Amino acid sequence: MADEVSIDKNVFHDRLASFISQWKRSGDAFFGGANSIVILVGKADETANFKKNNGFQFWLLGYEFPATLFVITQEAIHIVTTKKKASYLEPLKGGKTPVELHVRGKDAEQNAKQFEQCIELIKSAGKKVGVLTKDTATGPFVDEWKSAFGDASKEVEEVDIAAALSSAMAVKDEKELRAIRDASRASSGIMKGYLSDQLASTIDSGAKITHKVFSQKISNKIDDTKYLQNLKVSANFDPSQLDWNVAPIIQSGGHYDFKNSAIPDDSNLHEGVIIAQLGLRYLTYSSVVGRTFLVDPNKSQESVYKLLQSVHETVIKEIRDGVAAKDVYAKAVGVLKSKKPDLEKNFVSSVGYGIGIEGRDTTLSLNTKNTRTLKDGMTLSIITGLQDVENPKPQDKKSGNYSFLLSDTVRVTRGEAFVFTNNAPTDLETNAFYFKDDEETEPKKTKKESKVGGIAQTNITKTRLRADRNKNVNEEKDAARREHQKELHSKKQKQGLERFKEQTGNLNGTEEKKFKRFESYKRDNQLPPRVKDLVIVVDSKSSTVVLPIMGRPVPFHINTIKNASRTDEGEYTFLRINFLSPGQGVGRKDDQPFEDPSAQFVRSLTFRSKDFDRIEDIANQITELKKTAVRREQEKKDMEDVVEQDKLVEIRNRRPYRLEPIFIRPAMDGKRLPGSVEIHQNGLRYHHGNGGQKVDVLFSNVKHLFFQPSAHELIVIIHVHLINPILIGKKKTKDVQFYREATEMQFDETGNRKRKHRYGDEEEFEAEQEERRRRAQLDKEFKSFAEKISDAGKNDSLSVDVPFRELGFNGVPSRSSVIIQPSTDCLVQLTEPPFFVVSLADIEVVHLERVQFGLKNFDMVVVFKDFNRAPVHINTIPVESLDGVKDWLDSVELPFSEGPLNLNWGQIMKTVTADPHAFFEDGGWSFLAADSDDEDKDEESEEESAFEMSESEMAQSEESSEEDSEFDEEASAEASDEDVSAEDDEGEDWDEMEAKAKKKDRESGLDDEDRGRKKKR
Repeated sequence: MADEVSIDKNVFHDRLASFISQWKRSGDAFFGGANSIVILVGKADETANFKKNNGFQFWLLGYEFPATLFVITQEAIHIVTTKKKASYLEPLKGGKTPVELHVRGKDAEQNAKQFEQCIELIKSAGKKVGVLTKDTATGPFVDEWKSAFGDASKEVEEVDIAAALSSAMAVKDEKELRAIRDASRASSGIMKGYLSDQLASTIDSGAKITHKVFSQKISNKIDDTKYLQNLKVSANFDPSQLDWNVAPIIQSGGHYDFKNSAIPDDSNLHEGVIIAQLGLRYLTYSSVVGRTFLVDPNKSQESVYKLLQSVHETVIKEIRDGVAAKDVYAKAVGVLKSKKPDLEKNFVSSVGYGIGIEGRDTTLSLNTKNTRTLKDGMTLSIITGLQDVENPKPQDKKSGNYSFLLSDTVRVTRGEAFVFTNNAPTDLETNAFYFKDDEETEPKKTKKESKVGGIAQTNITKTRLRADRNKNVNEEKDAARREHQKELHSKKQKQGLERFKEQTGNLNGTEEKKFKRFESYKRDNQLPPRVKDLVIVVDSKSSTVVLPIMGRPVPFHINTIKNASRTDEGEYTFLRINFLSPGQGVGRKDDQPFEDPSAQFVRSLTFRSKDFDRIEDIANQITELKKTAVRREQEKKDMEDVVEQDKLVEIRNRRPYRLEPIFIRPAMDGKRLPGSVEIHQNGLRYHHGNGGQKVDVLFSNVKHLFFQPSAHELIVIIHVHLINPILIGKKKTKDVQFYREATEMQFDETGNRKRKHRYGDEEEFEAEQEERRRRAQLDKEFKSFAEKISDAGKNDSLSVDVPFRELGFNGVPSRSSVIIQPSTDCLVQLTEPPFFVVSLADIEVVHLERVQFGLKNFDMVVVFKDFNRAPVHINTIPVESLDGVKDWLDSVELPFSEGPLNLNWGQIMKTVTADPHAFFEDGGWSFLAADSDDEDKDEESEEESAFEMSESEMAQSEESSEEDSEFDEEASAEASDEDVSAEDDEGEDWDEMEAKAKKKDRESGLDDEDRGRKKKR
């Protein structure tokens, strides 16, 4: 391990220079006018605690060097140590501050001369030398130095520099803060995830365990590397670097000691007030967390605990840069006095102290006398507690007095303090355990009542009626919802009948299909010159294939050709060209109309040739030409609803309102660059990058305007949903979104720095507070801009709509699971493309599929009032959201139904559009409700009565009934007789029952053969 010692030269010189600079500035304030400083470290201490001397040494070097002397002046540092340690310190030479090494050996005279040189150095520096007056260093090296310095100490004055060292080490740099944060997270992780669980299980099981054994059990958890790794403290967290700063201390039963040095006793754990303290040290930087757990507390204890929690939160809020230590304590006492002044005598004398390398820095104590000012970067251990509080209603002998303690490790900032140990909750709901019933804690006034009666009374009044009450509320709510839905479905049915009154036509337009005519050439001279050779010519310019037929070139437009294929047989190759014609196959093209039903069509032509390459080339050309034509037709169809917007009227008399930098989705072609959006007289204009490309959105084409804040998202959004799609680049879109990222990416995935800042990576300690402020500012900026858009478009009835995240639910509207959020007018998903926006006003009905017991998910199908528009599916919605979805649909007056299976909506909508009037005459959407609502008996009976029989079927049924009636009646009677006699007689065997059956058949004149012949007839 010694060979691995590597001292960071830059850190050493930076910290030493900072220390000397502070020394020169502050003078007598902290350093007492010292002209030189002596730091002495004796033999290695087995305890994990750091004092001022070895803490300062570790702060400079990163290691503890026993038997080492530092003599520091404002010009240089002199270090007296052994040869091996000096070899590690040698690289420190040549920095900002001169480093002089004095190597000790086995020569006593030489060692004495080194001490004499240091003493002369102290004398020459001035009359005052700074020392640690409460230094507890021991060992031969320390004794030798004290002996040498004893005579010289009469010539110089010793001043205490404990406060000076504390001031120098109090403000932590980023590396130190990260170590304290990781130590605190590990401490709070053990407190929350292990200690509290063990405590609850121990009390619940009633097991007897001493404070000492329980504390040791918690202490051993430091060896569980796997558990510590699972705490996910930080990316580079190394559990092997952990050590105890404050070993776990468990106290209960009325005897409590708030000191970190307290030792757990051998008393058994008492089920009352339990105080737990622990603190881990990571990379030698300390943390402390303490919590109070209450087992079956009474009302008085609950009230006092909540008061202490309030005081604790007040202390944390009061801690900030520039506040005096005594003012923090005064604020805490002020809160306590205002609510329960009689508890002031029980309050702790200090509400915290400094923490870092040194586990407890008392020079930074938060008490009534300390005038030190807190600074940004300091770390403190906050301790609030009440000692020996009298319990007015003690639960047992050991509960007469109790104490409460809360402690956290925090960082001082310019705003509210950042709590490193906030993972361990302090609220009463989490830290109080209730194992006894309320009745047991009440005074026993019903001793004369029987035990059975007491139990029965408890069961009936406390459990059953309360459960029934909740059940009744849910049933009443469901019944009210069902009644409301029946009204909505009835209303929708009436609207459908009125909307399609006496209409029997087809809505999908297929009844008026026309045969498409294509014109390749208007004149003969437009034909390609090669047609004279009577060869097959593929004319891509005119999208035509010219075929030689009976000595004449005949042009065929590519849209009349289905496909072309080539086959080889011997020395010949055959080219087969298939054409599109009516009555061909069973595909979509089967119903192609034509004006003359008696006309004849050529379905295919085959050409033979010996030129294999030529035929293959022609086949490929025809195939590519067909693909191009299909693609062009599809693009034309896609662009049918794209409208050309009016001209944007720009604002000239003033600068338009502008929001920048922002990004647009769909993204513009080219490099991703931020742009700006402006509000003009009749629309918005987006400038991409430096203004090269622009996108205009007119208010008259805006259907919905959304603002989505950055809460629980990575971006803040202004979203515009359009009436008619527009083109952005080459993309058609009905949704235009302007957004900005709400978080700053400081590092990429490889760890390379993306921006320079005074504090490092994404795990910086002010990130949470700064991100909250940044998000609030972003939300305010974007919301204000959205409202300005709404004001500018008020003539087009524009208003800002905000999604309700609390009503949102997970679902898969496209490719991935996203959060679908209702808004005032829509159901939206604006975070991930493709965006999902459905206007509530466009919805006809909603059907919930796969709603059945045992399934974890269900699907939602949205049917639109425009029946030609395909229904929208939202799949894989967690069943936990079912009631919430139903309540929301019911609240926005949307009729919905549910069923256990997925329906064929393509076929359903084809039936609806074929004859809407007939569809609503037959009951409309009631078939969905009838299929799903098992509780509605009327609908079930309607379903059962829907079966009808023809007259012939009825006649056959009557004949069959007459033939079998004798047997049925007698068999039924026999069965009835057997049922009656079965009560008195024993059961018959198979042979007896078979004989009886044959006898009955003979008596009725119907034996087995006759029955067989009748069945064959």
